[in-house]
Amino acid sequence: MPRDTAAATKEALLSAARKEFAAYGIAGARVDRIAERAGVNKERIYGHFGNKEKLFDAVMSQVLDEVVEMVSQEVDDVGDYVARMYDYHRAHPDLQRLLLWEALHYGDQREFDEGRRAHYRRKIEGLARGLGAEPSVDVGRTLLTVCGMASWPTAVPQMARLILGPDAEDRDAMRAHLIEFARSAVARRTPA
Repeated sequence: MPRDTAAATKEALLSAARKEFAAYGIAGARVDRIAERAGVNKERIYGHFGNKEKLFDAVMSQVLDEVVEMVSQEVDDVGDYVARMYDYHRAHPDLQRLLLWEALHYGDQREFDEGRRAHYRRKIEGLARGLGAEPSVDVGRTLLTVCGMASWPTAVPQMARLILGPDAEDRDAMRAHLIEFARSAVARRTPA
């Protein structure tokens, strides 16, 4: 198979798999549907990736690479950072779905490759610079909290509707609240 064709096939499989995994999770995803959506024989999945779990890993790697640009910007203000994350999650709900499916499938037993670990180290380092701190577990806790704040309103829209009622549709108000809340929380933790 020519190199360009192989690359195009791999890209088509990753795109189809991303949609399939986001919709059905790892256990519910079907290689037949992925192959059909990509317009290739399902044997190409095994030829390029080995198995369904390795295909999921490749999808997650691709998705996280896309997030790097958003996250790699300097963090001058934690409010702006949480707003960028909130905007990203709203525009890319498949990332949240993939992360939730991964958690449901593997629980806390998942082993991660060095690429995934490096991704989150870079996020901690960027947030630490913005906070004027050294990278640490405490900055990691702040990052985890900010990630949760930024993603939860769109990850579980049913809870937003239950808690906020019709105001759940006011995404600008939620965004403004997250910005102010993050700034306030970090200001309380930062020594004067």
